[in-house]
Amino acid sequence: MKKIVVFYYTQSGQALDIMHNICQPIVEAGDEVIYKEIVPEKKFPFYWNCSNFFEIFPETRLGIPPYEIKDMDLSDVQDVDLVIVAGQSWYLSPSLPIQSFFISEQVKEYLKGRIIIFVNGCRNMWYMTIRKIRKYVFEAKANLVGHIVLQDMTANLVSVITIVRWLFHGKKEASGIWPRAGVSEKDIKEASRFGKTIKSAMDANDYSKLQEQLMDEKAIIYKPGVIFVEKTGHRIFDIWAKFIRKKGGYEDKNRSFRKTLFFLYLFFVLYIVSPIGILVFYLTYPIRALFIGKQKREACYNLEWSEDKKIQ
Repeated sequence: MKKIVVFYYTQSGQALDIMHNICQPIVEAGDEVIYKEIVPEKKFPFYWNCSNFFEIFPETRLGIPPYEIKDMDLSDVQDVDLVIVAGQSWYLSPSLPIQSFFISEQVKEYLKGRIIIFVNGCRNMWYMTIRKIRKYVFEAKANLVGHIVLQDMTANLVSVITIVRWLFHGKKEASGIWPRAGVSEKDIKEASRFGKTIKSAMDANDYSKLQEQLMDEKAIIYKPGVIFVEKTGHRIFDIWAKFIRKKGGYEDKNRSFRKTLFFLYLFFVLYIVSPIGILVFYLTYPIRALFIGKQKREACYNLEWSEDKKIQ
């Protein structure tokens, strides 16, 4: 019998639903799965309001969690064969509790030498998140062997509206012209196929080809236009995050005006600049097509961090 621990952070329950479905065939095969919730010292609100949602932006982008996570009892998971970490992206980065998890000294000591899979349930931008996860795993001296992304498959600008309705107003289900927010129920249910692939790798004690096998099962849907926008946005977010932090740290009222400026900027970018950026991407697609295969491989298949690959 094999043994797995799943460390997860969720506000809505989506990440945990995803993991229950991924692990279903593993449990049915008789293996043991232990769930450990990642709990911040001070919980972030859910549902959000506009103020506290934008308050977390600078710290998320710059990797400065305002709260640590509560200590975990790890005595029952010392002998696991596999570690799975499940969470989400905030502001083109791992959510703050996921970042707190990876920089915790208790966690880093625990993860040392272990085999890790990262599962991301997000809107549709995940590339910069996995780059940071690679770095965290590298710093913990662990081995990242798999990456799975379940994302909202509706159109980019539509998903912006549906995610706002859900996170701010609790309206997740389809209503009128708006589809259901978040990862679809169908995609969550069908995530069990990844569990079968993971189970085979565990039984063979060979994870060397796991990511390729997961990609054969469509573990990540690669959208080159969205990746192009995300990489550009990530660089600009760095400028804004530092600009806001100059006025104070987390929840400092002195930065309220700059936070409001970022709010206005973000919605201008989402609905004006972003569509233009995607249009430019596809107008230049014949040139970019020469590099898309290489970019897809780096984004979806590469799980190694190199110190010379700076996150910008």
